[in-house]
Amino acid sequence: MSLEELYPRRMHTALDTTDARGLAEFYRVLLGLQYRPGDEPPVDGTPDDADWLVLVDDDGNRQLAIQQVDALPPSTWPSSEVPMQLHIDYAVPSAAELERHRQRAEELGATVLHDRSDDEGEPLYVLADPAGHPFCLLVGEP
Repeated sequence: MSLEELYPRRMHTALDTTDARGLAEFYRVLLGLQYRPGDEPPVDGTPDDADWLVLVDDDGNRQLAIQQVDALPPSTWPSSEVPMQLHIDYAVPSAAELERHRQRAEELGATVLHDRSDDEGEPLYVLADPAGHPFCLLVGEP
């Protein structure tokens, strides 16, 4: 039996949001992903009523799924009032790239929750995406 037959494999990570297209666009641009065929925004003027969108890499591998929900209280991290519940870490190769990607993320609508960019051992930022999900940008190996 192969490992694929013995263990489940990650299909994608799914994130809830009250704005499916908006959050999908944030991650599409931030991570250089593309929509799964059929999930692209409508171009014929019809309403965009997408409630489940999948983003794939250049090889067509699923990376993120975005699911529409009616309400979503944003995480209050570092307070435990509303915990992170899930977060994703994204590695960059250098401190200069960390700053570049933090700036890009903010331009796309992210907010900085925690700045540990001066940590010599593992410089990082904890950010919240436009729906309030925390994620980390850090210097390290993926």
